[in-house]
Amino acid sequence: QVQLVESGGGLVQAGGSLRLSCAASGSFFSINAMGWYRQAPGKQRELVATNTCGGRTNYADSVKGRFTLSRDNARNMVYLQMNSLKPDDTAVYYCNAARTSLPRPFDVWGQGTLVTVSS
Repeated sequence: QVQLVESGGGLVQAGGSLRLSCAASGSFFSINAMGWYRQAPGKQRELVATNTCGGRTNYADSVKGRFTLSRDNARNMVYLQMNSLKPDDTAVYYCNAARTSLPRPFDVWGQGTLVTVSS
């Protein structure tokens, strides 16, 4: 069983910064991919940034140059540094972790953390 716990959301003014953290715990082998998604009110969940272990990080066009994903594989953590925040970034941000290889593959989500950007 794999659990993800996010932290770091909150209220910030436009132009400000926040750093989200996500910690994976439980019994598992390695994690292949970790990333962040978000869901704004009335909209579908969308990708923000994902990283495949040993590979490149993919960012949504809307956050390129402003957001940075980083991983601490030894601690099974992923972070999202968000700079130059805009009101359009307001959403619930979800951490995702996936293992696509055997044994014991998984694809899990955190509970979400709310980010509110005021204008």
